[in-house]
Amino acid sequence: VLYFGQSNFHPGGESVDASSEERPLPFRIEQCKESLIARGGLVLPYEMARALKLPRVIDRELPSPGSGHGYKPSRFVMPLILMLHGGGKKLEDMREIKGEVSLRELLGLKELPASCTVGDWLRRMGQNGKGLTGLGRAGQYLTTEILRRDSRTKYTLDNDATVIEAAKEEARWTYKKEKGYQPLLGFLFEMGIIIGDEFREGNVPAGARALEFLKYCVSLMPAGKRISYYRSDSAAYQAGVINYCFEEHMLFTITADQDKAVKQAIKTIKKEEWQPHEKDREIAETVHTMNETKEAFRLIVQRWPKVQADLFDPEPYCYHVIATNREEEVKKVIALHNQRGQIENFIKELKDGFGMNWMPCGETNANAVFFRIGVMAYNLFQALKLFGLPVWWRNSTIATVRWRLYQVAARLVNHAHQIILKMAASIDKINLFRRIHNICVQLDSG
Repeated sequence: VLYFGQSNFHPGGESVDASSEERPLPFRIEQCKESLIARGGLVLPYEMARALKLPRVIDRELPSPGSGHGYKPSRFVMPLILMLHGGGKKLEDMREIKGEVSLRELLGLKELPASCTVGDWLRRMGQNGKGLTGLGRAGQYLTTEILRRDSRTKYTLDNDATVIEAAKEEARWTYKKEKGYQPLLGFLFEMGIIIGDEFREGNVPAGARALEFLKYCVSLMPAGKRISYYRSDSAAYQAGVINYCFEEHMLFTITADQDKAVKQAIKTIKKEEWQPHEKDREIAETVHTMNETKEAFRLIVQRWPKVQADLFDPEPYCYHVIATNREEEVKKVIALHNQRGQIENFIKELKDGFGMNWMPCGETNANAVFFRIGVMAYNLFQALKLFGLPVWWRNSTIATVRWRLYQVAARLVNHAHQIILKMAASIDKINLFRRIHNICVQLDSG
């Protein structure tokens, strides 16, 4: 028999003294019938979306409901975006947004579809491709609105594929020997936004359609903006990609495959040409060309001694090779290429921060729709940081913003024909909310 509330009871039958800190807390739990908002800060991403006219564009670009009683596309997409911003990842987590009655009243979302209805909608949008295409146009609109407010005209494109493990019936085996998907993503390094995405089966090689994806990302750039520098791992070490960069006067640094031709080029580097670089590394360069490339390019080579000798490979060094048409000194080019490591943080934010490491549906096309909504939620968060939050918030992750801004208790009050959002927060945080609200008003009028 367990005696609850008797903190000095010991399982061995002996009584032990317990201080007040070790006793159960003296409170009761009762239901609060007053309508409160647990995540009052979720008004911020929704207000930013409205200021940028995103819900209107979603309704314009996606297939409309079959009848006048159906939900508009934005009534599916925007709650999903709010759910992802709030930390949800499964469709059942939509119930948390639906349970925020006062928040939905403030946002004008009095009626929301059930989670099973959302799943049916995702599958329907993925069947004929129109939903995915429409979301692509809506996503392009969002990135255009972000970019046209940025003073820069030239950007760096970093692209990489990432594996999403998913034990779904339609999922294919990835190179990691697990079932899942392998979407390809293109990030604008300076802004941290995703300019292009392609949801792929898990068995599609990372280098497949690399040139087509690069052209796709270039085509999504708004007027007056261009990709001037392209970075990639060895998946894009292809003649077609290199030729395109030369033709478009685009700088590039691409990790080179160490194939037979590259290894032979490394052997032509003379001993005296190797220069010391960072700890035990040495650097040198040579000129190289591929069978189908139209112009020669630089190979910048780093080498370092092998920790352990390989009986099957007498080569005493390990190598890392960068193919480039940049003209800066070798160390500068290496430093620029190494900046692409930031893409790992961007992908981690998308997958772990916005729940894209888990797919909700059994159908690949439905998951592609869900993933593109996740990309839109990620880019909306970037817009919120770039336009609404102070500069010192720019490097904050969604987890930090959830803890510090989104998870603020609030109450909705109607007084003197005004809607007032009363928040349980410090005056500094209240002023930050007011700042973002005022910026959204300015964006909406602009």
